[in-house]
Amino acid sequence: MAILPVSFFNQDACRLAKQLLGKVIRRKYGQYWLSAKIIETEAYYQDEKGSHASLGFTEKRKALFMSPGTIYMYYARGNDSLNISCRGKGNAVLIKSAFPYEDQLTHPDAIKKMQQLNPLPSGLIRPVTKLCNGQTLLCRSLALTVKDWDQQQFNCKYFYFDDVKQQPEKIVQTTRLGIPQGRDENLPYRFIDYNFLPYCTSNPLSKRKPVPWKALSGVIK
Repeated sequence: MAILPVSFFNQDACRLAKQLLGKVIRRKYGQYWLSAKIIETEAYYQDEKGSHASLGFTEKRKALFMSPGTIYMYYARGNDSLNISCRGKGNAVLIKSAFPYEDQLTHPDAIKKMQQLNPLPSGLIRPVTKLCNGQTLLCRSLALTVKDWDQQQFNCKYFYFDDVKQQPEKIVQTTRLGIPQGRDENLPYRFIDYNFLPYCTSNPLSKRKPVPWKALSGVIK
């Protein structure tokens, strides 16, 4: 176990967004350690129109202006969404998607518990590949909520990011999702682990309408 220290988050938003790919989210829920590997992130800066911080300081957005490594959670279409503040006031990284992860630290029934926390709208069991492929699905599967974690710091007993030494071989860089027209929607601040493209929020390589993207070496610079 190599818990990411607070100092890890004190870096540029785009660099941090790439560095977080391959890191594992650990969440204690009752007797269970639930885990998911980060496969998709988005970077946000205060000085661009797509960010919440560009709208100015409020008590709700306070975490964005706190020290690097502060958890910022908000409601996206009524559901919870996870972000982490980084270097520079107002800058942050959104954890866009992850993939259920199992190792010696996770409970044998952890994925079943995640499926119970995040069933399909019909009530049926959600497939493992669809448990965390979106920012709100991720939070629901890991029982991460705004009321519990917004403006908080990571806690090694309940919620932290783990470096399991699994860096992507290749990263896809593309435009962010859900940014309204005229709010810097064309900035290429979204990063995806190439090997997990089928399980991210929306695969830019499979779109009928071309989405600008480029492949980066897995070596983070």
